[in-house]
Amino acid sequence: MMTRGIPTYLFAVAAAAIFFFLPMQVFEKAPLDYMLYINQKIFYYHVPAAMMMFLAVFVCGIASIMFLSKRNPRYDDVAVAAGDLAVTFGLIVLVTGPIWAKAAWGVPWVWEARLTQSLLLWMIFVAYALVRRYGGPGSERLASGLALFGMVNVPLVYLAVNFWKTQHPTNKVVPNLQGAMKSVFYTGVLAYLLLFLALLSLRLAVGRGQRRLAAAHDLAVENGHLD
Repeated sequence: MMTRGIPTYLFAVAAAAIFFFLPMQVFEKAPLDYMLYINQKIFYYHVPAAMMMFLAVFVCGIASIMFLSKRNPRYDDVAVAAGDLAVTFGLIVLVTGPIWAKAAWGVPWVWEARLTQSLLLWMIFVAYALVRRYGGPGSERLASGLALFGMVNVPLVYLAVNFWKTQHPTNKVVPNLQGAMKSVFYTGVLAYLLLFLALLSLRLAVGRGQRRLAAAHDLAVENGHLD
């Protein structure tokens, strides 16, 4: 499988290389936060994962719009692949977030706006994945509606700290990063992005292979070669 002419394994190898060196950058290069001390280091994994979750949601949503308008199954394949990644990266966010919250707030979870909206977004895409696997014929359109609902929810997750009083850090943290914190953070983002591209490409290849196999099976049944 190729993504813009670059073999998938190159994305995977590049991601693995950066992830291998990232802990050294996080623990040796990036300075300690004066309030959270060593616990703040999970920031370099938690926030990039959230960014990839948002990216996966948008890819899934846009591909779903294209599928609904053109009924081209290739767009549906992209939506399914991205939907699975939204669940995967969302799970990383929901695991790393409470670890950070326990250090910062003393409890792993509070039902504040951003956390609740993030959980809701993840659950939408868990539902999307379940519908695609067990919904039967016609589930593509229902799942596409879920993807669009999820995509609309992303701005609510991002802007929750502006609309409601929350314990979560504001959206100004990343833009205000300086020096080594900034460079290490964007190194982590690059690692996650390369991983995202590798996984998307692989999942897309699997999905399209399954579609071709199902089409070949249906053709064989139609021609009487299979019972």
